[in-house]
Amino acid sequence: MDLQVKAWEVPLRVGAGAFVLNSGLAKLRADDAAAKQTHGFAAGAYPALRRLDARWFVAALSAGEIALGTALLVPMVPPALVGAGLTAFSGALLGLYLRTPGLRQEGSLRPTEQGIPIAKDVWLLAIGLAFVVDDVHDRMRRKT
Repeated sequence: MDLQVKAWEVPLRVGAGAFVLNSGLAKLRADDAAAKQTHGFAAGAYPALRRLDARWFVAALSAGEIALGTALLVPMVPPALVGAGLTAFSGALLGLYLRTPGLRQEGSLRPTEQGIPIAKDVWLLAIGLAFVVDDVHDRMRRKT
């Protein structure tokens, strides 16, 4: 396993990692109202989440974001692993965007003004996929 970080990965890992870590740390301080709002927003897109307690959900979300943000910032965590985690996380965020009424213009993928804060998370998906694609490319190149 090659744990050497490529130069192009550094700004992506630092930018995405700091952003996700900060988001997770901010959720640690969520009060009951903020927890209910975050939980309600997520449960609106993913109904199975309704069964979870709002405080527990936000604590788990916070822990996940802190873990993912830290993994991105620690160069010993393989890029394919953080890429897969970031792709899954951002995919869930974009799922919120696609499933929540009022975030997209009618019949379009274009965001409304309310949808921009979530639609912009497509950059996290692109970064995660870049890490995964690069790893797959490297593995295929080594086989030949």
